[in-house]
Amino acid sequence: MKIVIIATAGLALLLGGCMQATLTTVSDPNFHRKEAPGSILVDTDGRFVYYVLPEGRAIRYGATVGEDGQSWSGIATVGRKEQWPGWTPTADEKRRLGPLPAHVDGGAHNPMGARAMYLYVGGKDTLYRIHGTNQPEYIGQAISSGCIRMTNEDVIDLYNRVKTGALVVVLGPKQGPAHVASAGSSHLN
Repeated sequence: MKIVIIATAGLALLLGGCMQATLTTVSDPNFHRKEAPGSILVDTDGRFVYYVLPEGRAIRYGATVGEDGQSWSGIATVGRKEQWPGWTPTADEKRRLGPLPAHVDGGAHNPMGARAMYLYVGGKDTLYRIHGTNQPEYIGQAISSGCIRMTNEDVIDLYNRVKTGALVVVLGPKQGPAHVASAGSSHLN
């Protein structure tokens, strides 16, 4: 019985270590884009967000992107950043998704997650954001109302790196891949 308990505890520690590794971002040395360091690139087809580093490198994060007909693409800037943002559903979200509260204060139960970066074009809020999520199981899918969702751990990391005013390029469907080699050729940061 003691051996079974010890083996189970050892397996739990081993698997726990694997789980921790999934929270580590990947620094991809094979990122082949021309955006300036400090920029953000969103590949909606690949469902990845890249933070561009010097020397043609980038940090890659998994993302949830907008569902068909709800996605946004284009070039914007990070107009503002907020920790534990509140959420005010748009009129379109209320129409499509049914009864929603007028506003949800920031916190662990808020759908905006731990951090948000608000995308602006021409000095005006686009109403699209790169933000965290309290539903990390949807990372890698196209189900949002157009915003780019990341795990809270990843959005905190990106938030800490990106500056207000940073360029954000959102590639729409079929606008081309981010031209990144397979994950097998990347190394952990």
